[in-house]
Amino acid sequence: MSLYFMRIHNVGGKKIVAVCDEEILGMVFREGDVVLDISPKFYGGRKADLEEVMNEIMDADIVVLSGKRIVEELDRRGAVIKEYALKVGDQLHIQIVREVLEL
Repeated sequence: MSLYFMRIHNVGGKKIVAVCDEEILGMVFREGDVVLDISPKFYGGRKADLEEVMNEIMDADIVVLSGKRIVEELDRRGAVIKEYALKVGDQLHIQIVREVLEL
């Protein structure tokens, strides 16, 4: 079973869900001037399977996804479009931002 690391952050009343492929936690990827740091402080909450990840991102205000597996799986499910992901080294990174600005 494929697992992911997932951490839920609550900032200013907004839910931020950070998810990465379990095998890349703690790694740093570079592509030119772009650095993708898969920091345990940001991503390393708990291990979760795909269904747990899907449940949490459904009501998140912001979702941060890093890793080939998670981005490709969510692309297959229609939650993201893989072609819009940032490619850093051999990894993919994508963010989903729902309307979070309140005036």
